[in-house]
Amino acid sequence: MSIVLQNLSAKVQSKECIVGIYGLGYVGLPLAVCFANAGIKVIGFDIDQKKITQINDKGSYISSVSSEQLSNAIKHGFEATSQFERTTEVDAQIICVPTPLDSHNQPDLSFVSNTVEAILPFFKEGQLMCLESTTWPGTTDEILATALQQAGFSPGIDCALCYSPEREDPGNANFSTATIPKVIGGYSQNCLEIGKVLYALAIESVVPVSSTKVAEMSKLLENIHRAVNIGLVNEMKIVADKMNINIHEVIDAAATKPFGYTPYRPGPGLGGHCIPIDPYYLTWKAKEFGINTRFIELAGEINHYMPSWVVNKISLALNSHQKSISGSRILILGLAYKKNVSDTRESPAIEILDQLIKLGAHVDYSDPFVPVFPEKRRYQFDLQSIALTESTIGSYDCLLLATEHDAFDIEMISHHATLIVDTRNVVPAGNNVIEA
Repeated sequence: MSIVLQNLSAKVQSKECIVGIYGLGYVGLPLAVCFANAGIKVIGFDIDQKKITQINDKGSYISSVSSEQLSNAIKHGFEATSQFERTTEVDAQIICVPTPLDSHNQPDLSFVSNTVEAILPFFKEGQLMCLESTTWPGTTDEILATALQQAGFSPGIDCALCYSPEREDPGNANFSTATIPKVIGGYSQNCLEIGKVLYALAIESVVPVSSTKVAEMSKLLENIHRAVNIGLVNEMKIVADKMNINIHEVIDAAATKPFGYTPYRPGPGLGGHCIPIDPYYLTWKAKEFGINTRFIELAGEINHYMPSWVVNKISLALNSHQKSISGSRILILGLAYKKNVSDTRESPAIEILDQLIKLGAHVDYSDPFVPVFPEKRRYQFDLQSIALTESTIGSYDCLLLATEHDAFDIEMISHHATLIVDTRNVVPAGNNVIEA
C-alpha cells in the first residue's frame, strides 16, 4: 500500500476522517445520519437547495429519518451544503444519486456522471470515492476509474475507489442502515481494505467481495430475484382470478411447506426506485455480451401490465353497479408505492390514477404520507390528499385500496364505502368488496 493510502487508512481507522455524502435522498440522508451518529464528521452534498435548507433547519423530509434523529446527527457535526468545492474537506466521497431509466428503458447514468464531474475539480490525492447507486456491472471500473485516471489520478495507488450497493428498505422497522449488512468491492485489494474500515465505523456487518463487478451484480441479483418472483405471483393472481380461486388462500396454503418455498404477495404493480428499474440495467448490459435475458424481461412485462389489469377490475366492478369509469368518482387509497412510507417513486398507484383520469373518471387520492401530489417528470396533477370521513367515503362511486397504510381505518372504510376494489387483500370480504 502506498504512503498516500496508508495515511488515508490510518485517518479512517482513527475515526478522524470526514465523510462526504453526495445525494441526500432516501439513501444518502439515512447513511449520513448513520455515520454522524457513529461519531463521524459528515458533510452532505445536494443540488436541491430546499433539501439543504430543511436539513440545516433540523427538519426531515424522509419518513425513515425522524427530525429527532436528524437533530441528533447535526449535534454530532452533520451539515448539508450545495457547495461542491467543499469536497476538498472530505476524506471519503460516497455517491448516492438516482440511476433511473430513460424513455427507452435504457440506463441513465447522468446523475452519477454529473456528480463525478462536480467532484473532480476538487478531488485530491488520498481520498476515497465510493459509489452506492444501483448500476450495471462494470460501471465503477469503466466509468468512475476512467474519469479519475483522465483527471490524473491512479485508483489503488494515490486514491481509493470502491462500490457498495445501497440496501435501504423504507418502512421496514426491523432493519436500519446500521444493521443491514454492507456488501463492498474495491478497485484493488488496497481500496477494498480502506472501504471496509470506513463502513465498519458505522455499519455492524461489512461483507467484502472480490471486485466491484461482483458487488454491482449482487445488488442486481437481489432485486431481480424479487422482481421475477413478484411477476410470477402476479401472473398466478391473474390465472386464479379467472378460475375464481382466491390467490391469497393459495399462497397461505403453499407457505405451510417448511422448505423450498418463499411466499410472495401480488399487488397492483411494482414501485420504488429499485425493483421496477434495476433489472433493465442487467438486460441492457447483457446485450453487450450477446445475451437476451428473456426470463427477466418477461417478468418486467407482467409487472408493468398490472396497473392496467387493476383498472380493468375497477371497470368491471363499476359495471356491476351499472356505472362506467367515465364520469365516476373514484378515490385511491394510498399513493406511496408501499405501506407506511412517503416514497412515490414508480408507484403503480400513480399510473392507475393517470389511466383512470384519461378514461374520464374524476379521481382523488388519500394518503397521510403524501399530503400534496409530488413533482413528477411524467405526471402533473394538481391534487391534495383527501381526509377520510364517513361522508367523504360514501360520496365516491368506488374506492381503490392501492397501498395498505396502517393509518387507514379499514373497518370504517369498508362500512361506509359503496364499492371497494382491494389490491392488497386487507379489506374483509363483503358484497361491496372486489379483490384485484
